[in-house]
Amino acid sequence: MANKILLTAALVNVLVMASGVLILVASLVIRSQANRPMTDGPSVLCNLIFVRLPLDAGIANGVFILIASVFSLPGLLMQSTRGWLKLYGYMVTVCGLFTMCLGVYLWIMTLKIGEGFQSVYEELDPDLQSLIQTDFQCCGYINSTTPAFVTDPVCPSPAAAALLRGCQAAVSSFANTFLDKFFTAVFGVVGLDTVSVLATAALSKDRKDKQWYRRLDSKGASW
Repeated sequence: MANKILLTAALVNVLVMASGVLILVASLVIRSQANRPMTDGPSVLCNLIFVRLPLDAGIANGVFILIASVFSLPGLLMQSTRGWLKLYGYMVTVCGLFTMCLGVYLWIMTLKIGEGFQSVYEELDPDLQSLIQTDFQCCGYINSTTPAFVTDPVCPSPAAAALLRGCQAAVSSFANTFLDKFFTAVFGVVGLDTVSVLATAALSKDRKDKQWYRRLDSKGASW
């Protein structure tokens, strides 16, 4: 039974380490993609989202998860001690809480994306607004006059622009779909951290019981 508990804890630790690598790599890749040349509507929206993601916090979180995973190794390998396991459990708990905060932040972003992006959209260069209008077949943001649409093949005149919806719905739908994947993955990491804490606690309890039985046996032998 003890071997199964140890193997389970070790497997979960490997998964936690993999989640740290994933968070770290994803944050670094997204940072490298921010402010890249924008050639179409989706790339414009992706860039607007990228520059607003908590990438520094994601990098710090990924590094801390990897550090916590390294600290778990002595606890897994040293059968006679539980101190390293307790330290790992506390560290993973902190990682889980921090990751959950990131997930909540992303979730709140999805709730405010429609209204929050209006000022951002208004500050975009007309050429970038035109890319959004062209790819999402819309004119203006809320409507063709708020703010005023950019004249392009999709919105060639006020009369034609008035027949199309504003870009707010398209921007919100695209951004929400994009961010949903992020915060779903983040909350998945929180669940994995929770499982890791439980597995570590079970392993620590198992070792505590075995130490108690060893002390009891040694006293019995001395009698």
